Amino acid sequence: MKYGPANIDPHVGLFARYLREQGLPVTQQRAAVAEAVFSSPKHQSVDDIDTHLRENGMRLGKATIYRTLDLLVRSGLVEEHDFGEGFKRFEHRLSRDPIHHHMVCLDSGDVIEFRSEEIARIVEETAARHGFRPAHHKLVIFGLSRASRESGANVKYRGITCPIETT
Repeated sequence: MKYGPANIDPHVGLFARYLREQGLPVTQQRAAVAEAVFSSPKHQSVDDIDTHLRENGMRLGKATIYRTLDLLVRSGLVEEHDFGEGFKRFEHRLSRDPIHHHMVCLDSGDVIEFRSEEIARIVEETAARHGFRPAHHKLVIFGLSRASRESGANVKYRGITCPIETT
């Protein structure tokens, strides 16, 4: 992987500009991590990014990947998600619908993005009713994808129950 001016991804270029504005060096390692994130439509874990880099002949320490991801998140170009799996996932915020929601399959770990005008309307109406001005919102639905259900996966709904009997 070479990251000269002629073949740099425009999104990586935005990240490079952010780094320069912060007085930080633009390194080949940082560019490679950024390219791995920007080139994937998936919500990637550090392990996913590490695998992508290794497949492309680049071996970086996990600490370098974590530090670069932290810079990408601080730049506002990448969003960090915690879907309750014990690790974080990252998605770039460029060339995507800025307002979307996620469904996470508890069996496969697949993340499905969706957009809902109805949810947007409910958020706006609820905020207005309370005199609140929303900046952003996040909705994550956990469950089983069709493929996981068809393969026999099953999970129970975890509603809230009171452990103390009141009657």
